[in-house]
Amino acid sequence: MAQDRRTSIADAAISTLAHSGSRGLTHRAVDRAAGLPLGSTSYYFRTRAELLQAAVDRLAELDGAAVELEGADSLAHDLARVVDQLLTTERDRLLARYELALESVRRPELRDLMNTGTRRVRHVIAERLREQHSNDADRLADDVLAIIDGLLLAELTARHGATRSRADFASSLTRLLRSP
Repeated sequence: MAQDRRTSIADAAISTLAHSGSRGLTHRAVDRAAGLPLGSTSYYFRTRAELLQAAVDRLAELDGAAVELEGADSLAHDLARVVDQLLTTERDRLLARYELALESVRRPELRDLMNTGTRRVRHVIAERLREQHSNDADRLADDVLAIIDGLLLAELTARHGATRSRADFASSLTRLLRSP
């Protein structure tokens, strides 16, 4: 039961980060978002640093599950699905990740935690690239992650014209993965 409560609090912290930003992440705000009595969050996560760590850990868990790609589609199509989800149904995750990324610039311990989650995603992508007999899969995985970050940020903040579709994302990622 405690693990379920910790997970629901971490999910509420992600939602709070997405809707109120990093400055809005307080124990009371998370209690309200989780629908818990005041003081519940601080019982499980005594400090704000512990609450931030819980949010980062939960994001890493959710991101890892999202990219555990079955391989039924091409890697580009699987990644386009993830990008599309982050921009639509999983938008809170994306917004929370950006809030945490900015906070991690000033908090090296948080940056290290965020990098752990990124390494997990990078590893999954590199393994898929190795399965496709890609030369230099690790470096290409880094490039793919950078392109995905750019696509996400551009769509979220600087989009010009019509919203890009999942097919548009797949096309961009396919070009990247096919280029020499």
